[in-house]
Amino acid sequence: MAKIAVVGAEGSIGREVLNFLADGGYRLSDVVALEPRAVLGSQASFGEEEDIDVLNLDSFDFSGIDVAIFATTEEISKRFVHKALDKGAKVIDCSGCFFSDTDVPMIVAGVNEAEIKNAKRNLVSVPSATVAQILLPLVEVDKKCKIKRLVVSTYNSTSVYGKEGMDELFSQTRKIFMNESLVDDQKVFGKQIAFNAIPQVEEFIGDETKYEWSINAEVKKVLNSNVKVHANCAFIPAFVGSAAYVNVECEKDVDVDEIASMMKQTKDVIVFDKKVSGGYVTLNDVQGETEVYVSRLRQDVSVENGFSFWCVADNLRFGVAGNAYKIARLWAK
Repeated sequence: MAKIAVVGAEGSIGREVLNFLADGGYRLSDVVALEPRAVLGSQASFGEEEDIDVLNLDSFDFSGIDVAIFATTEEISKRFVHKALDKGAKVIDCSGCFFSDTDVPMIVAGVNEAEIKNAKRNLVSVPSATVAQILLPLVEVDKKCKIKRLVVSTYNSTSVYGKEGMDELFSQTRKIFMNESLVDDQKVFGKQIAFNAIPQVEEFIGDETKYEWSINAEVKKVLNSNVKVHANCAFIPAFVGSAAYVNVECEKDVDVDEIASMMKQTKDVIVFDKKVSGGYVTLNDVQGETEVYVSRLRQDVSVENGFSFWCVADNLRFGVAGNAYKIARLWAK
């Protein structure tokens, strides 16, 4: 079995990758867990019953590693990805560090994994969880009806900012119930996140945020298309998960029953759409799941050839970690 290195093993995404590897039949001897400046004796969970030693990335030699998954910041990827490549490892980068490199394909398993063959440097990247989540249900639609415009409204959980974001939501919620001040507890989000919605995900670059810009750019790169994309992104007071309303405009006629049929044909997409109260899927319903759930599918009569849908997924399990794991399995073959 291929030897897999997980860089950033103590982060939210890295921990989920380790769980996928354990569930997928990898043994402890097949996996290396790495973290910058790891303290001697550090361990991370490997599945439900085992722990894995976390080694120091700064001094690690990637010789013998077949695939390295970098679940890290852009800064760490910039410093260490080349070391893995120099030792012959194939690298899956989750940081977005190499987005602008034309010879680094951006892959969503189930959408464009064939692009792995164009990874001339043995390096691929994965998009944000949101992009993977909205594109997988649309893969057959794009093939048959050709998507020309997307309007995406996302509702992101605090896990986008990792443990620090989730901890801030928990802390603020507790303080509100205890009637305590939040003055010194708005560091990650800038504004109160508990019992609130914040229309800013990542920093502003002009009129839009970096996250909104990246959705536009990543969709184009994954689909290898000039599809028009407009994204609106907000944080909601949830710990894990990502939800999105997606309006789709196609070049060819569309029928929502045919669209539903196309989506149901796609692996890891579940259409649960009943036109009754509660006949849809919410964030709480998908915790720990590895699929995308589609509901509220309907015709968009405001444009020609348009439809819209609601989709939810566990952004850690399905989105980045799940995507990286699937690519690693494909590449290791």
